[in-house]
Amino acid sequence: MEWVKAIQTLRAGRRAGVLVTVTAVRGHAPREAGAKMVVALDNVWATVGGGNLEALAIERAREMITADVREPELITTALSDKAPYRHGVQCCGGEVTMLLEPLPVVPSVAIFGVGHVGLELARILARHDIELHLVDSRPEQLTADRLAVLDDAVASVHVHNVPVLPELVVGELPPGTHTVIMTHDHAEDAALCDAAIRNEHLATIGLIGSRAKWARFRRKLAEDGNSAESIARITTPIGVPSVTGKEPAVIAVSVAAWLLELFIAERRPAPAHREANA
Repeated sequence: MEWVKAIQTLRAGRRAGVLVTVTAVRGHAPREAGAKMVVALDNVWATVGGGNLEALAIERAREMITADVREPELITTALSDKAPYRHGVQCCGGEVTMLLEPLPVVPSVAIFGVGHVGLELARILARHDIELHLVDSRPEQLTADRLAVLDDAVASVHVHNVPVLPELVVGELPPGTHTVIMTHDHAEDAALCDAAIRNEHLATIGLIGSRAKWARFRRKLAEDGNSAESIARITTPIGVPSVTGKEPAVIAVSVAAWLLELFIAERRPAPAHREANA
């Protein structure tokens, strides 16, 4: 179905939209109950009947996207030549009710390194409505048997098996992705950090490791021509400071809590600007 593919396209591209569904029809109307359409700021897929009916739905859907409305809305429109119209006359004689359901942008997370901690972190994050990317240079870490614990995931899970140059995956991630670097190899971590800070479209870059490891990385990144501002985009250590412990499950809980705080901050509207002398 066209509208299903449209939702998948928007979600994969981390673009907001609205699903419009004809929920009730009285009398004559261009489409029957159940007809669907997907609206984005720059595109429309499928149709709920055209004319003023559809134009009103598209107009309101785009207002909802712009205002970041999260609650569904109902619109009822009369199809009569005596009804007021903004986008031309439709005189089918019926009445149509449409449900407008927001399709918000969901968080995107990439875990580089699906070892003990990475898999525990994936298990926690998979219970949330997110786009979850799992990347590892070791094929045995990404086998179907090992990832079977994610079979009931709420998240959309994307597995990237890249034995050579996993840092190339950084450039393929959707804009606004939160990146967590926790591979088995410090050289691989360093290459990933370098690739990540050169990608301006990532939301955050988190690195697991000790202070000594970070001191070496920071020096090497600077030697490779990265600015102090770019290097400062990397957060290390990652996790909630109050949750301590070295067990993989404990570290994963701490990092997951840190990420959830970032997700909440993304959903929170920006504070209104106030004049300095107000």
